[in-house]
Amino acid sequence: MVLNSLSGRFLMLTMVFVMLAEVLILVPSVARFREDYLLTRLERAQIASLALLASDSLIEERLEQELLTNAGVFNVVLRRDELRELVLSSPIPAPIHATFDLREPSPWELIRDAILVLTDRENRVIRVIGDPVREAGLLIEVTTETGPMRREMLEYGARVLVLSAVIAGMTALLLFVAVRYLILAPIRRVVTHMTAYAEAPEDATRIIAPTAGIRELREAEEALASLQTQLTGALRQKERLAQLGRAVAKVSHDLRNILSTASLLADRMEGSKDPAVARAAPKLVGSISRAVSLCESTLAFGKAEEPPPRLQRLALRPLVEDVVENERLALGEGAEVEFLTDVPPQLALRADPEQLFRVLSNLVRNARQAIEATGVPGTIEVGAGEDDGAWWLRVGDTGPGLPEKAREHLFTAFAGGARKGGVGLGLAISAELVRGHGGRLELKRSSDDGTEFLIRLPKAAAADPMGETPLAKRGAAG
Repeated sequence: MVLNSLSGRFLMLTMVFVMLAEVLILVPSVARFREDYLLTRLERAQIASLALLASDSLIEERLEQELLTNAGVFNVVLRRDELRELVLSSPIPAPIHATFDLREPSPWELIRDAILVLTDRENRVIRVIGDPVREAGLLIEVTTETGPMRREMLEYGARVLVLSAVIAGMTALLLFVAVRYLILAPIRRVVTHMTAYAEAPEDATRIIAPTAGIRELREAEEALASLQTQLTGALRQKERLAQLGRAVAKVSHDLRNILSTASLLADRMEGSKDPAVARAAPKLVGSISRAVSLCESTLAFGKAEEPPPRLQRLALRPLVEDVVENERLALGEGAEVEFLTDVPPQLALRADPEQLFRVLSNLVRNARQAIEATGVPGTIEVGAGEDDGAWWLRVGDTGPGLPEKAREHLFTAFAGGARKGGVGLGLAISAELVRGHGGRLELKRSSDDGTEFLIRLPKAAAADPMGETPLAKRGAAG
């Protein structure tokens, strides 16, 4: 429909505003019309009185009545030298309702009197005083009725309104055509370019070329062209990175199998009687293990996305104890790391147990490796609790803290490695898994006294009347 379009609404608003302006003009116009109407009666009465004075007041009664009828008044009184003289007269049908002096009326008085006449449907008799022809030296006072004046005022107002409607319609139509071709057509062109670009954003030929002559539209087109150029470049880069990622994943898969075989052979080398081989074998095994770990991490991160969590009610303390026990078994010889847990036995939450295990394992493993790298004893503490809005888990250690560079890109893959040889995938994957639960993983502190991470899992995201969360439902559907 036309009214649902910008040009249609502009058309209607133009008509409304023009009509409103005409109405504001109408009231003063009607007031002026009333003044002219009464002045005309005074002029005719003055001419009639002058004709009567010229004939020494010797006219027939029929002619006198004709003069009064032509003037539209009941009687005429001349005021000269402060004396009132009744010149022409006829019976007055009702008492005089009000007196109006038209010699020097203010605009507000004229508007007020006009509104009073329009709102009063009774045919009143009024007295009007004025001097329409000042050169005559006479002050005229007449009595007339308001009924005929009110009818003519209403007819005049109706004509003004009709004319206003015609002017409003023509003005709105002209503005409608102008806006449609000068403004809406360029906007429609921009929309067409945006639609065409959305169909194939990688195609650089679909980027809009700014051509608008209107400054604002030209600026919008230039901004859109810049945005499309940047987006096309980003999409091309993303595609290249995706291709590179797929290639790396394939290489990592095959390399992992090769390294697994090499790892088995290196294990056998540790039993060699050759002292040089025996010394080199552990370092070789460590290097191969790190390479296998890198391949596995790359393959895990190379997936399109982590699967949605399958939420279930679980006791947190056994899961934490399982994570701690695994890391305790992974301690190197001579490493002195104490593990402390502060998890209430009755604490239960809704989460994906496998994904939560991976998150805690990453955090505790990082803490263990950081303490082992220092060669001094340290402590790792895992705590948990809940408040009104969320469950929280805390993993802290007394290690050396994170380097400044690692803090800047802590949760960015391949950029936030916190230890030598690390690639920064563990924390990036952990943050993604926590976000999948609707929560957040954040670094609370990191200094020479140690590092502390905090996990918050909101209860609102897990609450569902049917016992399942939207995330769980989506995971089940996938």
